[in-house]
Amino acid sequence: MDAKSKKILAAYREQGARVETKARVKLRDKKDFSLWYTPGVATASRHLTAHPEDARLMSVKKNSVAVVSDGSAVLGLGNIGPYGALPVMEGKALIFKEKGNVDAWPIVLNTQDSEEIIKIVKAIAPNFGGINLEDIAAPRCFDIERRLVEELDIPVMHDDQHGTAIVVLAGLLNATKVVKKNFNKLKVVISGAGAAGTAVAKLLKAAGISDIILLDRTGIIYAGRAGLNGHKKELAALTNPRKVKGGIAEAMHGADVFIGVSGKGLLKSEQVATMAPRRIVFAMANPDPEILPEEAKKGGAAVIATGRSDYPNQINNALVFPGIFRGALDKGVKKITTETKLRAARGLAALVIRPTAAKIIPDLLDSRVVKAVARAVR
Repeated sequence: MDAKSKKILAAYREQGARVETKARVKLRDKKDFSLWYTPGVATASRHLTAHPEDARLMSVKKNSVAVVSDGSAVLGLGNIGPYGALPVMEGKALIFKEKGNVDAWPIVLNTQDSEEIIKIVKAIAPNFGGINLEDIAAPRCFDIERRLVEELDIPVMHDDQHGTAIVVLAGLLNATKVVKKNFNKLKVVISGAGAAGTAVAKLLKAAGISDIILLDRTGIIYAGRAGLNGHKKELAALTNPRKVKGGIAEAMHGADVFIGVSGKGLLKSEQVATMAPRRIVFAMANPDPEILPEEAKKGGAAVIATGRSDYPNQINNALVFPGIFRGALDKGVKKITTETKLRAARGLAALVIRPTAAKIIPDLLDSRVVKAVARAVR
């Protein structure tokens, strides 16, 4: 173990939990006990039994979100299970509280059975005003989210999908201004057809881009390709209107934009050089991108973004999820729609008044971000 890793582990051991519960009322005397617990609490209990919809006003449900993971697709670490997922979910809860003043609870599940996950989340839903799904592997994540959205009366969002897609769209709106291209006429290549890649493709299409090529481990996805599962057949029908076949070299030829949500080192500077002039490269694999910015520049990339904090233009879904749920909780929203996501992306992009190659997205510490995203939720 290197010195940096030892220092990180020491900090976690010293700190223990990074989030905690905190009382919002005081128990100063017996009157407080009788109001906030027995016998007064019985009045609230009887009321909520008859009027469960008032739980949004009278309980933790008003400001609480469950951050739920089965540990099957954690960051770039893969299927590392619930204990590996726990520090990440706790970190998300910390961001929720610090950035959006949302009381978020990390909940990791010791199961990766889709039906069991759906059953568990539905069972705990009365406690919460929203469900943030996190680090659940594709394609199971699609069905889990769809079912929960349909069957619950509170907002459910798989952040790996939609948080990522919203930030990508926001960054791309501004990157397009920098390179002075027509957004709707962009030719976009997306490397990675899992949770994030699928959501990015769908949101970009909803935003008006029709020429999108998706790649998985086998190569370009196209209608009729052998071995496509149901989810990828749907993607084939939505994308690749020019019916391009082959691998990343064929996909990149003449493209305006590369978006990577796949793995380390999958893109070469020589392939970037085959793109259309004024190239945009979003290489977002973490911790190591599909191509390092230095290499992308060698290939002539004009605007470059990554998922890392040590380079300009960090595409990070922490810019989105606190504001989405802040807005949903405040306004009693039951579903996060495509229109919500489009508005959130535009609101986020608008915070950068004069986009440049080194500044297409707001900083994570920008105090305006949560309010701008929350305003998009209606």
